[in-house]
Amino acid sequence: MTSQPNTRVLIDRPTMLRLGKGIKSFLTSEVGAKAKTLGALLIGLMFAINSLNVINSYVGRDFITAIENKNLKGFVLQAGLYILVFVASTVVAILFRYVEETLGILWREWLTKRLLERYLDRRNYYRLYASGEIANPDQRITDDVKAFTVTTLSFTLMFLNGSFTAIAFSGVLWSISPMLFIAAVLYAGIGSYASYYLGRSLVGLNYNQFDKEANFRTELIHVREHAESIALLHREERLKVGLLHRLDELTANFRTIIKVNRNLGYFTTWYNYLAQIVPALIVAPMFISGKVEFGVVTQSAMAFTHLLGAFSLIVTNFQSISSFTAVIARLGSLEEAIDRGDSCPIPAIVTSASTAAATAGQSVMVGGLEVSEERDQVAFQGVSLQSPHDGRPLVTDLTFSVPFGTRVLISGSNEDAKVALFRATAGIWSAGSGKIIRPPFGEIYFLPERPYLPHVTLRELLVRTGHEHEISDERIIADLCALNLEAVLTRAGDLDTPHEWNDMLSLGEQQLIAFARLFLASPRFAFLERIGHALSQEDVDKVLELLSRRSISYLTTGRHGKRDRDDRLENYDAVLELDAVLELKKDGCWHLSSVQNGTLVRY
Repeated sequence: MTSQPNTRVLIDRPTMLRLGKGIKSFLTSEVGAKAKTLGALLIGLMFAINSLNVINSYVGRDFITAIENKNLKGFVLQAGLYILVFVASTVVAILFRYVEETLGILWREWLTKRLLERYLDRRNYYRLYASGEIANPDQRITDDVKAFTVTTLSFTLMFLNGSFTAIAFSGVLWSISPMLFIAAVLYAGIGSYASYYLGRSLVGLNYNQFDKEANFRTELIHVREHAESIALLHREERLKVGLLHRLDELTANFRTIIKVNRNLGYFTTWYNYLAQIVPALIVAPMFISGKVEFGVVTQSAMAFTHLLGAFSLIVTNFQSISSFTAVIARLGSLEEAIDRGDSCPIPAIVTSASTAAATAGQSVMVGGLEVSEERDQVAFQGVSLQSPHDGRPLVTDLTFSVPFGTRVLISGSNEDAKVALFRATAGIWSAGSGKIIRPPFGEIYFLPERPYLPHVTLRELLVRTGHEHEISDERIIADLCALNLEAVLTRAGDLDTPHEWNDMLSLGEQQLIAFARLFLASPRFAFLERIGHALSQEDVDKVLELLSRRSISYLTTGRHGKRDRDDRLENYDAVLELDAVLELKKDGCWHLSSVQNGTLVRY
């Protein structure tokens, strides 16, 4: 799910404020003291580089003059000074680059960690995915963070260095000829304005290009991750159409970038060529008339080049600046979207603080839904849920409770309502109203239809993070054996070797592994989504029996249809049917029945 790209990204005050905020956050962070020390060292090295450049201009002037005057002693002296200046410049330049890269990786590491923590905290990742308000947040956290930190540091040092250079060589040029100084300032000013005018559209184009490249890469990743299914279903042609469409989009946008760069290149290339003769046009007549020595001509060319470079940073770097501005906008919009999530109520119910709030009788709001926590029940009080897409009612005024020790089947023809109720109880559905009461997340376990099996060890797959050393190997193996998963353990070899579980395990084995994790977590309640989709009825009966034997109360959503005949009533104490009575144009109907001796008894 992607949002429409922002095509109007400008080099304006909000962009600069975003940049300033990013720099300030870094300098005031826990690594700020180290960053400031490295920054101060960079400024000192930069001052040394500019001082050596000025010295080099005078040594070069005297070196050329000695050659002109055939002064061998002066030539040897100036040549020796030249070499010393080159050695010193080399050492300082290498140290400058080393410190710059050290500061850059420090900034990137800090900013990436900060964004990762905020992205994964409070379910911001899910909210951004579900809303589609931010396209490709993964690329922004990787590529854009790298570009932002490296380029911000580079441009900051570039502009600081330009300021030092302008100060250092303004005096040199003015001492040679005030006219030469004025020419450099006017030439740079005209060039900067012309570059901005010709290349201003690059900012929005580069912003779009980042997303188009990411969309294309996402499609290719999809092919890799679903290679087997695609091969079995022969869906290559459909995928090819989608991939070629993504490719057409990114190449069309890039062709526009190329055309703008071409027009900008005409001007900047001509600008740089012309700059080579401007000082000669002014100083050469002075030499010809005998007002200055020949060395002054070369010195003026060097000084003019340095000063013009300082004043012409926009001209020479406009293409990079346009890409950088797009990066600032993309990272800024990601941070702002996460900031909006900080005031979103969904996060509050997944933090440890929520348990304390529930104990104090407080509750939180998830959209229009009020959610509170109690250990001994799952309850719905006047809960109505709607489709977030078209507002269609899915559940209307649902009121019932599931005390600890009760087993409930949620069946019926309204599949969307089952999904909505499952997600609303888990706290990731906000389109609705009413009150939901459930245990804190440490005591209720939500098992989605599609198991989540990352590339980790079997131990990490089965045991909650942070509890790996609290649960013995014997207990893990016992739970695997209880689910007849000995063969999985044999294939895995041991508990501590990572594998690609989606490739190694069948769908049924994946579902059973998810149940093994549930058993090891030992919650009081479990909410299970369509467990019969990948499991045989025999396996369903086994896991439900094990849940009951371990005193884990459960709610399960049934298979397709009102109540599939394979959903055996003997495994439940009550049945909640969610129906859509389309012929009456009334969605959201529900009926609650108890189960007595395997028979439904309607309330």
